Amino acid sequence: MHYREPKLTLIGAGPGDPDLLTIKGAKVLADADVVLYDALVNPIVLEHAQFAEKIFVGKRKGCYTYQQDQINELIVSRAHSHGHVVRLKGGDPFIFGRGAEEMEYAAKFGVEVAMVPGISSSSSVPALQNIPVTKRGASESFWVIAGTTKEHKLSRDVKLAAQSTATIVILMGMGKLGEIVSLFKREGKSDTTVAIIQNGSRKDERIGVGNISTIEDIVAKRQLSNPAIIIIGEVVEHREIINELKHSHREAIV
Repeated sequence: MHYREPKLTLIGAGPGDPDLLTIKGAKVLADADVVLYDALVNPIVLEHAQFAEKIFVGKRKGCYTYQQDQINELIVSRAHSHGHVVRLKGGDPFIFGRGAEEMEYAAKFGVEVAMVPGISSSSSVPALQNIPVTKRGASESFWVIAGTTKEHKLSRDVKLAAQSTATIVILMGMGKLGEIVSLFKREGKSDTTVAIIQNGSRKDERIGVGNISTIEDIVAKRQLSNPAIIIIGEVVEHREIINELKHSHREAIV
């Protein structure tokens, strides 16, 4: 093996559909000596790293293959022994990932660091269901919130967001859905439209649409669970508008 300078590149794999990996991400994967990848990464993406050692370091249902400290140490040790380490994460590594921490740790040990952004599920998953996170006349901004904090509590930002007119996108919030619903009800928003999208952009994607008052029943009926994204706001209605227009157009043709 030819010696290569130790390097870490963070790559965002996108929301799940392997076609949503960026071209730059695919090129950098092809150059990798080692790939450390997470649970939400579609295995097909790993085919771009044909000659690399591939190590699964993700978690499934709370079961950790590696603790974060171990991942940090693995990045540094493999970078010094093998050369180019790619840390492959779902979505974008800088949005509710620990990519920034891993980058800082590696840099302390003389590892060159780089970043290739990924398509975030926070905007792309709603978009693929014809839900824009902003729309003129409906929403001038959007909040992206991690529903559950590291203390396993509901983020306080959800309460602030519920008081705004913005579109609210909540990741990692399904375990707190009851609390989220209660917050929005207290703000007088029982009729606000909600969509919950599970396995967004994947072949097994599932969706439930309702409002604050009905969404818990819809989730139970459709058995929706993590990984899922919660979208709250008037923009969700755009999906139904598009569906109705498609239906009307078909009827007109017939």
